[in-house]
Amino acid sequence: MSPNVEGPTHTSSAAAPSASVLAAYGYCEAVTGAQARNFAYGIRLLPADKRQAMSALYAFSRRVDDIGDGTLAPAAKLARLEETRALLGRIRAEDIDEDDTDPVAVALAHAARRFPIPLGGLDELIDGVLMDVRGETYETWDDLKEYCRCVAGAIGRLSLGVFGTSAGGGLGANDAARAAEYADTLGLALQLTNILRDVREDAGNGRTYLPAEDLAKFGCSEGFHSDRMPAGSDFAGLVHHEVRRARALFVEGYRLLPLLDRRSGACVAAMAGIYRRLLDRIEREPEAVLRGRVSLPTHEKAYVAVRGLSGLDARTISRQSNRRRT
Repeated sequence: MSPNVEGPTHTSSAAAPSASVLAAYGYCEAVTGAQARNFAYGIRLLPADKRQAMSALYAFSRRVDDIGDGTLAPAAKLARLEETRALLGRIRAEDIDEDDTDPVAVALAHAARRFPIPLGGLDELIDGVLMDVRGETYETWDDLKEYCRCVAGAIGRLSLGVFGTSAGGGLGANDAARAAEYADTLGLALQLTNILRDVREDAGNGRTYLPAEDLAKFGCSEGFHSDRMPAGSDFAGLVHHEVRRARALFVEGYRLLPLLDRRSGACVAAMAGIYRRLLDRIEREPEAVLRGRVSLPTHEKAYVAVRGLSGLDARTISRQSNRRRT
């Protein structure tokens, strides 16, 4: 899926944000810190302007997700999502004043002037949440992949608009041109990890994201409404099958790292590293996801962040890419 590059004209040397804009960014950073600890942990490694922009993107995305996950009737959710799409249109048209009463809109409008953010990715996110509201299910991985591209791949491409790319790291121009594809793929890897982690919670909300053909293959078509699977099912086999798929996506998506500057690469490495370690835990004990949410302790997240900031992951991927070409 190619990136959507439309949006407001950005200025790389924009004037310092006004007090109103700084307050709007502060609100978005508070939302991010309270509701997305893994994400917030990664963006701490960014300089202030990029951290603010990423918080604005998260806060808008969180609003969209909360509509889909909320308790409103489906018709009301559809109306709210279309209202949110209209707000995005106003942001795209630069029709948001700095003293607007919606801090998320103010922050995102400012971020879109600062950076070449492909705002069409947020339209894709809304499309993905509409799939949730309509109760869509996914027969095959190709079906699920399209959903994941809307709700997570698009976020990867939006983030790339903030991060920017660098032709450094020993990689060629062709690889740099594929940065958006790598960002999209890394988003898919993160989303599939989320789906595995949240199978019990999603089942409680009436949703099953894993492909129906995979569920049938491993005898898990009845769903995940208990901490135990029916006799004869192979839940561990299902999880290991999806883990292998996620790992392949991580391998491809990690090729993004050498294309980013040091701090942006550290941010991505920290967030992706946390999810890779979650995947390791899920692989070691698949049934744990039926008992509750699997998470990492703070000290382990700190280790992942230090590893990312050191550039170790980016250098490793660069060496591996160079070996493939020779």
